[in-house]
Amino acid sequence: MGSDIKSYTVAVPDEVLAKLKSKLDAADLPQRVDFEDDWKYGTPAADVRRLAAYWRDGFDWRAQEKKINQLPQFTTRSRLMALARLTSTLSTKRARMRKASRFFSAMALAGPGSFLEVEKILPLLTEKSNGVSFHVVAPSLPNYAFSDGATKKGFGPHQYAETLHKLMQKLGYNKYGQDIVTQGGDWGYMNTRRLGADYPESCVASHVNMAFRGPPTFRETPLTWLQHALLPWSVDEKKGRARSAWFREEGYGYNALQSTKPATLGFAFADSPVAVLAWIYEKLHDWTDAYPWTDDEVLTWVSVYVFSNAGPEASARIYYETKHAPESAAITTGYNGKVPLGVSQFPRDIIVIPRLWYHGLGPIAFEKRHKDGGHFAAFERPQELVEDLRTMFGRNGGAYSVTKTLAKL
Repeated sequence: MGSDIKSYTVAVPDEVLAKLKSKLDAADLPQRVDFEDDWKYGTPAADVRRLAAYWRDGFDWRAQEKKINQLPQFTTRSRLMALARLTSTLSTKRARMRKASRFFSAMALAGPGSFLEVEKILPLLTEKSNGVSFHVVAPSLPNYAFSDGATKKGFGPHQYAETLHKLMQKLGYNKYGQDIVTQGGDWGYMNTRRLGADYPESCVASHVNMAFRGPPTFRETPLTWLQHALLPWSVDEKKGRARSAWFREEGYGYNALQSTKPATLGFAFADSPVAVLAWIYEKLHDWTDAYPWTDDEVLTWVSVYVFSNAGPEASARIYYETKHAPESAAITTGYNGKVPLGVSQFPRDIIVIPRLWYHGLGPIAFEKRHKDGGHFAAFERPQELVEDLRTMFGRNGGAYSVTKTLAKL
């Protein structure tokens, strides 16, 4: 690893915790109405009151902090920003001892998520199974969690990909043109796709647990276009379209605001931890498949945003910069024939497109539609997601040629 990569420990100052408690003490909540607990209107008031009270009087951040710090974490500087921090698990010795081990970069950042999303899959991926085990790096992206924020406008999709690309090189993967595969959902999907487009020599395969694009086009994939024109949608595909339509019509408001006026929303986020709680908890509820969130899990996720180095408001800017990067959609949803792609779909995700639509993204090395699960697959269904990856890169898997090539290095 580079000499400027240093060990990092999460240690939120006592005065920051005291300030949070003070804000929770002084929080003003909306006036009561008889429909205040109807999820159709947003986060229920009863849940917010209960969680805010526990956050103030019972939640033990220090215990959660200790748990987070069980993960080996490091910080490093980047030329694109003042300081980029990453949380990573580097099983270097394990991989060198096992011929079939691979390096795997897990960019599983989804909506109101963070590096914590990969907490459950890290130990699973680093254990050898089906002839494959992985080195895992879980980057904490700029503007999120304990990374610093970009202070100049224009930090968009290419800059995120460039930051991650340079990070891998700093970590010592100088042969990284033959050394890494990527995985992600939501913004992890966007970063994974952008890495494959901008640095195809460095990203030899990708897996995503959320895929989005429109129907296949004749110009890009004529055979897939013809199949799409002739074949009817399956029952599951129809359900996926219905789920996507619900999200577009009833769940997309957050995106419209964050991608047009993130600074306006930022004042609420910076001033009110309760606002951040309500904003994030809505997604944790609506975007999962009845996942039984504990109060500690919810408040740990929300606290990471509130304690963010760049402030909770910084995380909204990626939406604006992506929307206002003219080439972004064409690059991330276009066909990339250079990088084999695996796709896992979970029925309660926010976007679930028909099978032939994502065949327009690139050469498909793996695909599976699960019977349950939602947007935060790495957290909701870690075993299933890891099994998909092992199948994709394992013997007889669609990307096993990548595994065999890497095993020779």
